[in-house]
Amino acid sequence: MAVTLETIDDLIKDTIQNLYAIQASTHGYLGPETHAELIRKIKQLTHSLSLLSHASSSATLSPAQPILIPPEIVAYVESGRNPDIYTREFVELVQRGNAYLKGKSDAIAALRDELAREMGAAWPEMRPYLVQITGKDVGSGEGEYVKGEGGGGGGGGGGGGWWW
Repeated sequence: MAVTLETIDDLIKDTIQNLYAIQASTHGYLGPETHAELIRKIKQLTHSLSLLSHASSSATLSPAQPILIPPEIVAYVESGRNPDIYTREFVELVQRGNAYLKGKSDAIAALRDELAREMGAAWPEMRPYLVQITGKDVGSGEGEYVKGEGGGGGGGGGGGGWWW
């Protein structure tokens, strides 16, 4: 019979159950009345440990990959703190960082699109290239901007300025 991890896991659970039964028996030890029962439970523990030892030595399991624990978590546990708190704080930090980067990415995409619209309005011959770059229609440019004749707006008061 091939020994699997499930078999070894079951044997470990049986051993832990035997240890728990011995703990309960020693807590309620009443002397000679419970002595025989305690001896029986110790023999069961010895038998389960023997089975576990035999199964683990004859197991043909694949070599386990080393588990690398980050030193920050080890320091966290050594200082008496719960590693689940570290994990939660780490996840929250990553989420904040992701939200920040997404905001920057969205802002740059909006800037790219606005720049493409303005360039498409100013240089209509560039629209096919701008559509190819942005993957979006950059507009026809008609009615979006009005060439200034002077007066108010973004042209600085002189002729030739652009305003909305």
